[in-house]
Amino acid sequence: MSDLPYGPPVKVSPLIRFGRWSFLTAGILYGAFHHSRLSKKEAQFREIEAKEKVIRDAKMKEEKARASAAEMKALEEMISQK
Repeated sequence: MSDLPYGPPVKVSPLIRFGRWSFLTAGILYGAFHHSRLSKKEAQFREIEAKEKVIRDAKMKEEKARASAAEMKALEEMISQK
């Protein structure tokens, strides 16, 4: 114990100890409650995103097909001009 630079440790008041544990417990409960609430919101958001993704993917596939067809047409025109 003599190795400690400020002397032996001081006993912490039971009131302070109770307050620390109370705030720790309250913080854990607060975090669990808000995590649950935010998880529900995120699940709803993911459902909406999944529905929109199907539509978005179909549009992207269609646009890609149009772009490919336009590119092929442009290449055919270039070949036929020579």
